[in-house]
Amino acid sequence: MLLAFSVAPSGRPPAAGPDSGHGPADDASVHDAVAEAVRIVRESGLPNHTDSMFTTIEGDWDEVFAVVRQATEAVGRYGSRVSLVIKADIRPGYSGELTGKLDRLEQAIGGSPDPDLG
Repeated sequence: MLLAFSVAPSGRPPAAGPDSGHGPADDASVHDAVAEAVRIVRESGLPNHTDSMFTTIEGDWDEVFAVVRQATEAVGRYGSRVSLVIKADIRPGYSGELTGKLDRLEQAIGGSPDPDLG
């Protein structure tokens, strides 16, 4: 499965105090929350790619959704609500599609695969 997702906080984050157990202070920015989500994805060990709009992960259903849940929960500490957008390509029996689909596209166009995508 390939799963592309975008997650972002909105609303006012919970007050952060030394003993509050809550997330970052009110001045935290969205990029800090997104950085935490991407860090979780990268530490998962699953093949992944982040661009300006989405992070795409490749793996089986349970492992991919576990990572999305962890990332969403982490981002939730930065606001009173979370926006999560998901798009999945579920193709049992296939792996390596994170780059394989792009390689086939480039071949169809008549070019060579982008070296930065491998």
